[in-house]
Amino acid sequence: MHATIRPLLAALCIGFAAPAASPETLADLIVQYEDFNRAGDPEEIAKAAGEEPTRWADVSPQYVADRAAQAADMLEALDALEEPNAGPEIAILRHLLTAQVNAHAYDTARVPFVGDWGFFAQPPFTAMRTRANTRAKAEAWIARLNDLPRYFDDHTANMARGIDTEWTQHADPLATSIAQIRSQIVEDATESTLFTPFLSLDSSALSEEEIAALKARGETAVENAISAYKNLLTFMEQDYAPAARAGAGIAKLEGGQDAYAVHVAFHTAGAGYSPEEIHQLGQSEVARIRADMESIIAETGFEGSFGEFVEFLRTDPQFYATSAEELLEKASEMSKRLDALLPRYFKTLPRLPYGVEAVPASIAPGYTTGRYSGGDAEKGIAGTYLVNTYALDQRPLYELPALSAHEAVPGHHLQIALAQELVDVPEFRKSYYATAFGEGWGLYSEKLAGEADFYRTPYERFGQLSYEMWRACRLVADTGLHHYGWTRAEAEACFNENTALAPLNIQTEVTRYIGWPGQATAYKVGELKILELRASAKKALGEDFDIRVFHDVLLGAGAMPLDALEKRINDWIAAELEPKD
Repeated sequence: MHATIRPLLAALCIGFAAPAASPETLADLIVQYEDFNRAGDPEEIAKAAGEEPTRWADVSPQYVADRAAQAADMLEALDALEEPNAGPEIAILRHLLTAQVNAHAYDTARVPFVGDWGFFAQPPFTAMRTRANTRAKAEAWIARLNDLPRYFDDHTANMARGIDTEWTQHADPLATSIAQIRSQIVEDATESTLFTPFLSLDSSALSEEEIAALKARGETAVENAISAYKNLLTFMEQDYAPAARAGAGIAKLEGGQDAYAVHVAFHTAGAGYSPEEIHQLGQSEVARIRADMESIIAETGFEGSFGEFVEFLRTDPQFYATSAEELLEKASEMSKRLDALLPRYFKTLPRLPYGVEAVPASIAPGYTTGRYSGGDAEKGIAGTYLVNTYALDQRPLYELPALSAHEAVPGHHLQIALAQELVDVPEFRKSYYATAFGEGWGLYSEKLAGEADFYRTPYERFGQLSYEMWRACRLVADTGLHHYGWTRAEAEACFNENTALAPLNIQTEVTRYIGWPGQATAYKVGELKILELRASAKKALGEDFDIRVFHDVLLGAGAMPLDALEKRINDWIAAELEPKD
């Protein structure tokens, strides 16, 4: 999963620009949207001014309402445009603007955390990507730290409104979030992740006295930020926890099923599935993948039941690293082997490199098993494949190859870095992330690695199928929780009965689904659409089908809703079939 993905609440940003004239063309609307988009992002505001960001997002109700009103006006203008051959921009803008409007309509700001991510995790992650190597950058980071109490207060007020309206998070994601908040509360401010940017102060540009003074001010700012974390922890434990919703899903909250349908539509953009259809799709995929898994068990010569084979995988020491260093080394070696496969399947490769790092220890216990964090060539930041080294007995090596293919290459790094390097497209398309497109590509990449003979043993191939089953079970569990009102135990059953996932992974993942309605449905839906489009292209083009060209076309315009992707591929097929002069 890509680390910058956020739930529907991500559509809510800061800022409010003066209303613009109604756009008459798509080009006008794109300019208006990009102004709107920049006005909603503190980092983009600063970048446009040639400065460093000094504040966090404004999520107060008035800003949110103003932003939603602007989005509604632009959506109305978009619907009035008649530009049928405009490319994917219209579909992408409709998806983004609809999300903004829906986020306000359903007041998603009331639940600003999902278990393994929340507003409180943003500052330490930002700190890890910030180099305060000049006075201006250090001053800006100090200002941003000093803005943290205001930022937390805004979110606390929104969560208090959630308590009042009985729309709150469940206790399980809340417990994980509380642990993450607590991990930021340290006695020595210089040991805080928030202090890390000051370690980059450059003695070649600043005197030792200047560096010492900036670090001293930075230490005070970090102490103030830690106090904000302490206040937030008190609110979460004393006020929020007693009001946490009783049901695991949102199905039984007032308007919960309607809200869930909106979440599903957002994450599976352009797929057109109802929650009921997604549930049925999941059940059929579980049955299909289970048959493939049984075939591999027979291939190994194992004598015993499916459950006994899974228990063997979960408990045999041969399948586990004995140190964090070993796990990271294996992930790095696998990533390098995957790099070598890319030219066989892609004509265009990104320039931005990526690295392999451990998930920060402060958040690792409740964090997913692996994740990709996008890089930034302008800031000199490579992409990062994050591997969770916490609880090594829960990180089986037979799953690591599929995880690496998904998070690194040909998965998220390849897809996201290529999008960041697009030219002659509006800026918003470079950073746009359609969940079904991105996560569908990640899951497709796991299968593509198998087609490239990347998996070396039957156990690794079983691990890839176990990961595919994991995503199929997500369709069943997520809709079960949030549409049908299942309990946590009912949601975990599919994973326990059909996958070789470690128990901790199952627990962590189901906690994520409880906290983040709809997101988990995107993976399988997106993968199946990509496979469908590839099959269609192969059938139409026959011997002229080139997998490298297909992949370039698929990724060559960045992420987009699935219906726009289907149109792009179909237009390419039609162009390929036209008689050549």
